[in-house]
Amino acid sequence: MHSVAIRSWLLFLITLLGVLPVQAELILSSAPRDSREKEEEIFRPIADLLSKAAGEKVTFRHGDNFLVYQSEMRKGSYDIVLDGPQFVGWRMAKLGHVPLVKFPGNLAFVAITKNNQDKIKDLKDLAGRTVCAFPPPNLATLTVLYEFDNPSRQPLILEVQNFPDAYKGAISGKCVGGILQAKLYQDLDKEAKAAKVLFTSKPLPNQAFSAGPRVTAEKRERIVQALLSPEGAAATQKLREVFKMQALLPATVEEYQGLGKLLRDVWGFDL
Repeated sequence: MHSVAIRSWLLFLITLLGVLPVQAELILSSAPRDSREKEEEIFRPIADLLSKAAGEKVTFRHGDNFLVYQSEMRKGSYDIVLDGPQFVGWRMAKLGHVPLVKFPGNLAFVAITKNNQDKIKDLKDLAGRTVCAFPPPNLATLTVLYEFDNPSRQPLILEVQNFPDAYKGAISGKCVGGILQAKLYQDLDKEAKAAKVLFTSKPLPNQAFSAGPRVTAEKRERIVQALLSPEGAAATQKLREVFKMQALLPATVEEYQGLGKLLRDVWGFDL
């Protein structure tokens, strides 16, 4: 009778395991910027490197599009992720992620308008007016929108494909304002001096890899060492070429802490 009970219990466990989803591998992903084929070419060598470092299979999963990527990220489907500091900060607060390594340098952004826009004297004057910019949750746009406390009194974003188009849109009169990287603005307006700056963001840390709770502290350390090694430099070469980065640097919790607040007005990213 005792053996019958044990067999019944084992059958129950086997049935239960067959029903419950079991993730037997770690999932690597990144904010989608290109086709699945192109991004798999970039991230496959990184996944292979991380598999070796973690001692278990790491598979790259393309996000298809930003809506899918954000949805899967919020659900905690990704174990290791590369994207902007606003997402790193949000995952730290909501999903228990830890930053690993980052791109060097800081990111700063400006909101501009054309010099002869006499009615636009400061940033708040852009409320309810058209601004040429990337749509949220782009970091540049979020840093500006965060300065507007009332979501119903914000600029109206007119989507552009790149930062130079944001500058051209503001100068041509297509938009009342524009949002772009501070350094790029300086380069674009250096000769023309056609714009005035309404707002300059505080410097923010660059994009970073972060790891979730299924990646143990020991594995995180091995992954960091692997990414910073000569072997890691080879594995991340195509990625760094895309972003024009010479190397990766260690990332700290402190520099990304609290940056998830920039997503406060983006649906699904409440803190």
